[in-house]
Amino acid sequence: MSTPMDEQTTTSAKRNDAAAFFTEGAPIRDTKAPDVDIAQMWTQQKFTNKLVNPANRRKLNVIIVGTGLAGASAAATMGEAGYNIKTFFYQDSARRAHSIAAQGGINAAKNYNDDGDSTYRLFYDTVKGGDYRSRETNVYRLAEVSTNIIDQCVAQGVPFAREYGGLLDNRSFGGVQVARTFYAAGQTGQQLLIGAYQAMERQVAKGTVKEYKRHEMLEVIIKDGRARGIVARDMVTGEIETHLADVVVLATGGYGNVFFLSTNAMGCNITAPWRAHRKGAYFGNPCYTQIHPTCIPVSGDHQSKLTLMSESLRNDGRIWVPKNEADCDKDPRDIPEEARDYYLERIYPAFGNLVPRDIASRQAKNMCDEGRGVGPLVDEVDEHGNKRQMRRGVYLDFTAAMERMGEAAVKEKYGNLFDMYARITGEDPYKTPMRIYPAVHYTMGGLWVDYDLQTSITGLYCTGEANFSDHGANRLGASSLMQCLADGYFVLPNTIRNYLADGPFEPITDDDPAVLEARRAVEDRIQKFLSINGERTVDSFHKELGRIMWEYCGMERTEEGLTKAIGLIRDLKKEFWSNVKVLGTADTLNQSLEKAGRVADFLELGELMCIDALHRRESCGGHFRAESQTEDGEALRHDDEFAYVAAWEYAGMDGDDSDGAPQHPVLHKEDLVYKFIELKQRSYK
Repeated sequence: MSTPMDEQTTTSAKRNDAAAFFTEGAPIRDTKAPDVDIAQMWTQQKFTNKLVNPANRRKLNVIIVGTGLAGASAAATMGEAGYNIKTFFYQDSARRAHSIAAQGGINAAKNYNDDGDSTYRLFYDTVKGGDYRSRETNVYRLAEVSTNIIDQCVAQGVPFAREYGGLLDNRSFGGVQVARTFYAAGQTGQQLLIGAYQAMERQVAKGTVKEYKRHEMLEVIIKDGRARGIVARDMVTGEIETHLADVVVLATGGYGNVFFLSTNAMGCNITAPWRAHRKGAYFGNPCYTQIHPTCIPVSGDHQSKLTLMSESLRNDGRIWVPKNEADCDKDPRDIPEEARDYYLERIYPAFGNLVPRDIASRQAKNMCDEGRGVGPLVDEVDEHGNKRQMRRGVYLDFTAAMERMGEAAVKEKYGNLFDMYARITGEDPYKTPMRIYPAVHYTMGGLWVDYDLQTSITGLYCTGEANFSDHGANRLGASSLMQCLADGYFVLPNTIRNYLADGPFEPITDDDPAVLEARRAVEDRIQKFLSINGERTVDSFHKELGRIMWEYCGMERTEEGLTKAIGLIRDLKKEFWSNVKVLGTADTLNQSLEKAGRVADFLELGELMCIDALHRRESCGGHFRAESQTEDGEALRHDDEFAYVAAWEYAGMDGDDSDGAPQHPVLHKEDLVYKFIELKQRSYK
């Protein structure tokens, strides 16, 4: 039997093991949020922030990188206000941003159903859903602003679903017991993006917004401690361009593609935020990754991405697996009702199939680990490196819904999703239950920002999924669209003016040493990629990194696995810089070169994610440490030790990227102080 001294020694040893990979720095805090009652905070901040008169706005230049919901809405709003906006995006059209893939809906505390919803309840549900690891002030503002978003989008012509009487309809999403999700069939993100896009294009026509399509930001320009522009590559001609401004906004989305297989579009990357991180922007909570429970399962090594099935399907679909392992290879229609385990309804009777995403995902994995998964056997590697075959799927069944509502009603609500599933799998979900399994989807971590959405670099702002601010350790469904549009339409335009009121700032020119240094760094890095001339493709490195991340920093993490992953990633990074083969030249369209830069940044991010996950010796939301769980397998937080935001500072390299070893990243802790919500263990039972 161990003694208290033995336990203390063990804990100390664990701390030392984790501490071997980082240095602890000075604590930080957000000083921007007014010290008033939380319900008055945003009103007070908007009034206190300085104004910029219309004549002066015409003299101010703003760069926005990314034209998804957060970027397009910010560009439209600030262009309408009269600022000079430059937007940059790597697609051939701003309408191709990944926001278009969001399906299920957008939350707002309208309480149209009179079922007890309110601003405070949305605030509470979001903090609880994030397992009490998000900042109260930002989350309350998000809930407060949510109602304005719906009015804005309706005015733009977004075709939200309506009920019989003509009022906007709502449906429920995971983690809540009210219906607050507004939707447009199963294509809400697409319709919202079209609304933001057309609002932005109106400003393009007026001349306040200028678009730079097929451009990728590769560096941020810092002059006298302020962000003053970016270095971008024209992806068609290969030309390296410098663009200067008074302020820079990053709205570039999340980094789920560090896992290679994810629900993200293949072009989604971390390069813009990571370049900013290397220049001094803190990175908040990188290990907080969301695994979405409702995705089409992996079918083989040939896949380059995974397909998301909207969480809205959990409203009417019932999730189950066979009670007996012997039934797993049977046709599900031949398995009688009494032989089915509706495990979410059994374990979480209060929420049933609408538990939060992290819980639904983990329980699906548990069912499959017990040998009760369904679908084809797929090859995988366990935590000890042993190969095995497992069935990785559970059923999402609409039989009861069609009996209750009729097939026509189900088709009206979910028809496009059912059609998409049928095209991908060749199976008819109206006749046979869908098969789903968790997949990497959203990243709660991102650049650290204050209440005004400014990063730790003065004059560099970050919005939407690219920042860390609102979702804690787990995002509730239908909240990503809410955050993106809240930031772009309402928050950023009101906070950035407090900074721009002191502008225009001292002019900066293309021959400024800071500009030349940033440009030279980009050019040198490109030439390095092209000069290695190794034997492995960029994709092969990306796939290997993805396997490491999924196995050791995926749905379940352990101290042993994370420590191993850090070593594997470092070895892979070293090989990348000596053996990658980048085809083509720099002065033309070159997708191999584009991927090389993105994968190089993913390698560095992956290491930091594992260090962050290793140091956080607790389970919370999407971060599940096997060593920290309750008796019934739920996430076990340790609020006395880890109730803080982990804000990581880049410490540089010993040598250059190709042959240097990373310095220990510096951990700055922002204590999470809860004044308006009681901290307690999360329960959905």
